[in-house]
Amino acid sequence: MTGSMETWAAAMRAGRYDEAWDMEVATIAARDPAGRDDPALPYHRRWVWDGRPVDGRDVLVRCYHGLGDTIQFARYLPVLAARARSVALEVQPRLIPLLANLGVDEVHPFDVAAPLPPRDCDIEITELPGALRVPPDALAAPYLSWPPAALPAGTIGICHVAGDWDADRSIPADLLRPLCETRPCVMLAVGGTDLPCLNPEGCPPDMAATAALVAGVEQVVTVDTMIAHLAGAMGKPTRLLLKASPDWRWSPDARGSPWYPSIRSYVQPRPGDWPTVLADLDFHRICPP
Repeated sequence: MTGSMETWAAAMRAGRYDEAWDMEVATIAARDPAGRDDPALPYHRRWVWDGRPVDGRDVLVRCYHGLGDTIQFARYLPVLAARARSVALEVQPRLIPLLANLGVDEVHPFDVAAPLPPRDCDIEITELPGALRVPPDALAAPYLSWPPAALPAGTIGICHVAGDWDADRSIPADLLRPLCETRPCVMLAVGGTDLPCLNPEGCPPDMAATAALVAGVEQVVTVDTMIAHLAGAMGKPTRLLLKASPDWRWSPDARGSPWYPSIRSYVQPRPGDWPTVLADLDFHRICPP
């Protein structure tokens, strides 16, 4: 990134999108074209777009990052489809049922061992905002939907576990026990739990089943993980629990999010201080008498 990552993140958080996108364009211009989609790099570290316009071209959108990243940036697919000649989406197989109706011409499962060959224009899905120069709040949410699971009225969806690569995003499960003892709750994390949830076996590793649970709950309480993006993309009221220095897409100084209007953030005042976050969240507001 030409200019520091911190400067870019500050511009994105402040809504100075043109400034952030200009940094991205400068970074692309300074790169060696021979390093584009470099097979020597792990997928999440690759850059794909060459900086040329996507308009009127046959575009292949590659999803090289996590499930949450793909869900977050999938909002741009209909905009891309309206401007490109054709759009093919190479996406994590688990997400195909959720993203198949976003206006693209083709949807292919991403096989990390055998990616699709290049087309006229390749772009990684997280590069779409800069390529299209469309701010996130210009695109309506919800943009994903799924038939809801049959759950008791007032059920809360909870997720306390983030990815292993950033354990600081996870919270001790017992901090959510008071909520589970007051309202019916479903676990949205994969794996069993000893919390008093309606599904003590946890959420199955199936996106259709996960989306059905999210669609069926009244609201979601989650840490920063794929569940937050799924709930936000589906327009579900969500309380997002964040570590003291959150990822660039969440502002530590704002409750709301331009990415997901239904999300409200609760940030640690200091690293590791989850009890204060949960006190700020105040289960009584979630569980009225």
